[in-house]
Amino acid sequence: MNGGPARTETVAVVVVTYNRSELLTRMLDGLAAQTHRPDAVLVVDNASTDDTAAVLAARAGAGDLPLTVITSPENLGGAGGFHAGTSRAYELGFDRIWLIDDDVVPAPDCLAVLMAADEDCLMVVREDLDGVLVEKSAVRFDLSNPLAVRPKTASVDSTYATRAEMPERVAVENVAFEGFMVRRGVIDEIGLPDPSFFIFYDDVDFAIRARNAGRTIWALRDARLVRQLDFNQQHDLSGWKGFYMYRNLFVVHLRYGTNPLVRLKPLLITLAVVLLSPVRGGLGEARNVIRAMTSAWGMRRIPASATRAG
Repeated sequence: MNGGPARTETVAVVVVTYNRSELLTRMLDGLAAQTHRPDAVLVVDNASTDDTAAVLAARAGAGDLPLTVITSPENLGGAGGFHAGTSRAYELGFDRIWLIDDDVVPAPDCLAVLMAADEDCLMVVREDLDGVLVEKSAVRFDLSNPLAVRPKTASVDSTYATRAEMPERVAVENVAFEGFMVRRGVIDEIGLPDPSFFIFYDDVDFAIRARNAGRTIWALRDARLVRQLDFNQQHDLSGWKGFYMYRNLFVVHLRYGTNPLVRLKPLLITLAVVLLSPVRGGLGEARNVIRAMTSAWGMRRIPASATRAG
């Protein structure tokens, strides 16, 4: 986009949390320390059973953040939480919405760096507690090659060894809702995050929709977010997370595969997992992948709850 950023733009931060009050406290401390004060902080509490409610009540009383708590009567998952929080922020009329998980801490100037960039879609660049670059956003997310085992063929941290080696901006093809910022004009056009994903790939789905609408997503080298936990992208594929990993990966292929062979990949993966189950994941994984394929087939279309804003 041309010209300088609109100085009067407002920004709401949407945070989703579930039973991680200690991490949430650190994240809120990070927001309170921002050199660019957010206009609102909307925390979606996904029916936490620990002391999250008390922590949030105390924080609201402290008055160091413009805090609003959205308490869900049930656990909506990350996808449902970000859908609810983004919907509320949109209804309240904010110009930009910054989506953050509860296990990250922004550097004090992180929001200022994002707000200074006159772009519709932005991504922070994450590092771990030791300062090591761990930004997993895809530089290439390939939904055209049926032979690509995984669509993410290159990420920021596989392309650049350190933050210092990065250019100021890097175009990325998917994001995580751990520091992604979007302008309301994008939501006007493509809708809200899809709550039906529950966990995993809701952010990928949203990024693909934004790119299909002609937006470039820029990862900003100097927008620094620190992850408080190690990345763990290896999940038990026979457990409940494995079901969502398979199902939501399949949904992305079914919705956005650019040719019939890519859209056929979920069926081929399902067949391969079932045939190989005696020597690898066992019956649990085989059952999961069959359930995942069946469920994904019913999610081929984006639901109305995600296509409409407000």
